[in-house]
Amino acid sequence: QVQLVESGGGLVQAGGSLRLSCAASGRTFRSYAMGWFRQAPEKEREFVAAINWSGGNTYYADSVKARFTISRDNNKNMVYLQMNSLKPEDTAVYYCAGGWGTAIRNPTAYDYWGQGTQVTVSS
Repeated sequence: QVQLVESGGGLVQAGGSLRLSCAASGRTFRSYAMGWFRQAPEKEREFVAAINWSGGNTYYADSVKARFTISRDNNKNMVYLQMNSLKPEDTAVYYCAGGWGTAIRNPTAYDYWGQGTQVTVSS
């Protein structure tokens, strides 16, 4: 059974930075893609970023492109989301997810989910 645990959320002023981390258990981590999603109050969960199993391909939502960077360390079973130039509209609970689906921007592609970490950006 794979477990994902996010950390690194918090309160930051607009323009600031945060780095989210996601620790994965299990020996199959390096075989599946990882993604970050977020959900703001009264909104649907939305895709933020994803990275393939090797780290060679990354994908971003238009709203975060050039501000966020996803990366992974398969030796440490970790995935990261570096968030720069944060905006109040980035406020949400951020979830990491892992899976083997090909529709990497779709939550249904992912089999495993973390519990989420709150990111709040003040104006």
